Amino acid sequence: MADRLVTLRDGRRLGVTAFGDPVAQRIVVFCHPAPGAGGFDPDPAVTSSWGVHVVSPDRPGYGSSTPLPEARRPTNGRWADDLAEYIEFVVELARETGVAPVHQVGVVGWAAGGRVALALAARHPGLVDRVAIVATPAPDAAVRWIQPELAQLTADLRELPVPVAKQRLRATLQAQKDVAGVDLLAHGEADLALLERPGLRGRLQRMQQHAYDQGTVGLADDLLASADEDWGFDLEAVHAPVLLVYGARDTVVPSAHGRWYRAQLRRASATLTVVPRAGHLVIAPAWERILQHVDPSHGARSDP
Repeated sequence: MADRLVTLRDGRRLGVTAFGDPVAQRIVVFCHPAPGAGGFDPDPAVTSSWGVHVVSPDRPGYGSSTPLPEARRPTNGRWADDLAEYIEFVVELARETGVAPVHQVGVVGWAAGGRVALALAARHPGLVDRVAIVATPAPDAAVRWIQPELAQLTADLRELPVPVAKQRLRATLQAQKDVAGVDLLAHGEADLALLERPGLRGRLQRMQQHAYDQGTVGLADDLLASADEDWGFDLEAVHAPVLLVYGARDTVVPSAHGRWYRAQLRRASATLTVVPRAGHLVIAPAWERILQHVDPSHGARSDP
């Protein structure tokens, strides 16, 4: 469960979990995968030694966050605007209390969360100075990766009224909810070997469990948002430096997706890193490299 609830301007609640150093000057926002929820720490030992304050919000319909109204179409841009409102709240609170001079944040997005991270950087450039996206799929039209039957389903749903599309997709996903587990994110031998790391399987299981606290509401909205040809932002509007991280043995989202993003992010000084022997769970072994990018000051602390 989220360790704090923030009320947004429209009355919805945003569940947020924080980990790392609570008095560090540097804040990093972590955007979870789909299905997922806030609070997953890729490598607690690295996080604690780095001295960074990580905040991990639940997207609408996941964990403790209020879903979007039924008639409202989900988009990555909407998710990013929720994050921007929360970050502005944190910046103002820091200014009032003088605890830590927060000006801009780093943002990390894993899988579907990568599109939200990029949307935040594109729509709210004054809030974000560094971005890392990890194992994030490109549009299916650019790099084929979605199973044909799912691609056809989402194409059909786009033609329906939004409330009807949401209800039908939730029903379709119900069977997946009943067998929820880390297998939804772990694929292939590289990931199975990585799950032997102490604590990793348990942390992933907890994240998956809270992803379904409200049923399949959050996952359905995420899939509808990713299937929409209009993601709600323009990649050319991203100016912050972007690190693209992919696993060399990722059988679901291989590095071809990263090459596509690198070609599109012409103004963002995008760097592609392909991690040897890593799969879709590449965020765990690459966490230190990711923090090097989004927090290059290595955990500066505020004055007491």
